[in-house]
Amino acid sequence: MRPERLNDLFKEVQTLDGVGPKLLRPLEKLGLTRLRDLAYHLPDRFVERRAVPDLDAATVGENIIVAVTVREHRQSGGRGPFRVMAEDALGNSLAITYFGRASYSAKKLLPTGTKRWVAGRLDQYGQQLQMVHPDHVAENSAMLSGQACEPVYALSEGLTQPRVAGFVAQALAQLPDLPEWIEPGLFDRMKWPGWQEALRSAHAAPHAEARDRLAYDELLANSLALMLVRASNRSQSGTPLTGDGHLRDKLQLPFALTGAQKRSIAEIEGDMAQSAPMLRLLQGDVGSGKTVVALSAMLIAVEAGAQAAMLAPTEILARQHHATLMQMAAGTGVEIALLTGRDKGRARESVLMGLLDGSIDLVVGTHAIFQDTVSYRNLALVVIDEQHRFGVGQRLMLARKGRRPPHTLAMTATPIPRTLTLAQYGEMDVSKLDELPPGRQAIDTAVISMERVPEVVERLAAQIAEGRQAYWVCPMVHEHETEDIAAAEARFAALKERFGADVVLVHGQMKPEDKDAAMERFSGGQAKLLVATTVIEVGVDVPNATLMVIEQAERFGLAQLHQLRGRVGRGSAKSVCLLLRSDALSETAKRRLALMRETQDGFRLAEEDLELRGGGELLGTRQSGDTPFNVASLEQIQRLLPLAHDDARLLIERDGGLEGSRGEAARLLLYLFERDWGVQLLRGG
Repeated sequence: MRPERLNDLFKEVQTLDGVGPKLLRPLEKLGLTRLRDLAYHLPDRFVERRAVPDLDAATVGENIIVAVTVREHRQSGGRGPFRVMAEDALGNSLAITYFGRASYSAKKLLPTGTKRWVAGRLDQYGQQLQMVHPDHVAENSAMLSGQACEPVYALSEGLTQPRVAGFVAQALAQLPDLPEWIEPGLFDRMKWPGWQEALRSAHAAPHAEARDRLAYDELLANSLALMLVRASNRSQSGTPLTGDGHLRDKLQLPFALTGAQKRSIAEIEGDMAQSAPMLRLLQGDVGSGKTVVALSAMLIAVEAGAQAAMLAPTEILARQHHATLMQMAAGTGVEIALLTGRDKGRARESVLMGLLDGSIDLVVGTHAIFQDTVSYRNLALVVIDEQHRFGVGQRLMLARKGRRPPHTLAMTATPIPRTLTLAQYGEMDVSKLDELPPGRQAIDTAVISMERVPEVVERLAAQIAEGRQAYWVCPMVHEHETEDIAAAEARFAALKERFGADVVLVHGQMKPEDKDAAMERFSGGQAKLLVATTVIEVGVDVPNATLMVIEQAERFGLAQLHQLRGRVGRGSAKSVCLLLRSDALSETAKRRLALMRETQDGFRLAEEDLELRGGGELLGTRQSGDTPFNVASLEQIQRLLPLAHDDARLLIERDGGLEGSRGEAARLLLYLFERDWGVQLLRGG
């Protein structure tokens, strides 16, 4: 149960004045459904204005507040601007300019002969000083006293800055008094404000200490919750699994295992032999061979008389894994089933019976494999692919399917920088596949201008004529109204004119059955060209595909580009990746594309990507999904996470955990940041 003193913060936004049915959807789009969300909806930036006595004291380009007297209204012909001519205290002329519908309200806001205070950016048009669409117009200076430093919030359609600011103010007015959860020595050393003061200060001005304190709170909550998971896991009694190797010896692999694969399998085997359930992350670069490591772990479970389940985030990936495991384990006699949400009727019932009576050894699927209606005879190992798509809370739910807590092996195909590994997987041991299997060919990577698309299409034609296949990846599904962004549907239409039925389209907004049908045509070789969004970033394995074209490559992060490039180079033929770039590139974009040419080391690219994005030029962590945080930025994670990690360890090892003197405050922190699954573990539920 959430502590009562936090209940006001978790009230729905409908309880606020001014929030009606029409505003619920735009607020929900921003993730603002409760007062707590509004309190932590921190400004993206601030507009700082200077109050000046007259225009002589101001500089062109500056945001100012100035008193003027309205002299004249001038309406231009046609669609021209509406100008309100005014004078300051010295008689200097200022044109207050409006365009479009805004001109209708200008006459009411600025009647001739009246004195008004206006706030906005001072510009110059020819010899005339002007202010276009002032931010605020007031009848007296007191009404603008709070606008010298104004927050600018992220918006969605239907919301305005004043409305969001008003809702935030109402939420902040209901902040409860909470005890301090930060270690006293650290709190004093950092000179941070208290929790309430930090939230109010972060909304009022560019207050670095307040923002740091709030980011630290989130990092501390996460670190503490992950440590509680780890401690709980070690205290539980699972099922020790020791295989005799008789199934693994039957594997007919067409390649020799790498040193990294052998090392990782040995680490996993050692963990599974313990009574404490394994909690291990397997990090593997593109093509490093995670699947065979996962299969080895699952065969250990089966050799020990237990069952294993493999969870994938999408049906495409689940079906791909099922096909791969069936091929690899063909000579072992192990029964492997597939279960997704689309499976119905007798086929589904047959799988459910097989899991219940134990005749199915391994099952691969989506969330469907852990629904309430699915029961296992003896589930002792859970393999979770693309772990970043699943939260810790979800993983704990899956673990309840075993008679005892099962061993868990999480996998990610995205090499993760050390800092983010600690942030996302601090409760896990880590194995790394940091070498590629022998014979895996390097992929030629070239960066070329979008102007050369016709040449690329000719290269595609030659590729298809040779019997090869190719990918063409776009950053969006539909054309954007205002930006020149390539769209998968538009590119598909253009390429279909040239290549006809040889082209298929896949994107995340398609119906699952249509998506699967297109993927099956491409995987089976009937289609030669797959046009797609990043839905194919992981899990697609077509050895005959030897050309990857990524349109407007500067719009992708390094990790994404690396994953997409890894879709080719899976067969014996030479593969090529073409990065199509726009003409106007930032320095960061140039550096990213240069790095893609320089190296195919995913671990190096991940570290470089973090450094580049830490500068704030690329997508923020909230948009790119690289971290589980809403408040802390990448820069703050790198700087403050080690402190939070040490503080969490002190709380557990020295200060009595959640039962000590800091324990009550720490519980509140966990609930505040919805890491309360850490508390649930202590209660055994």
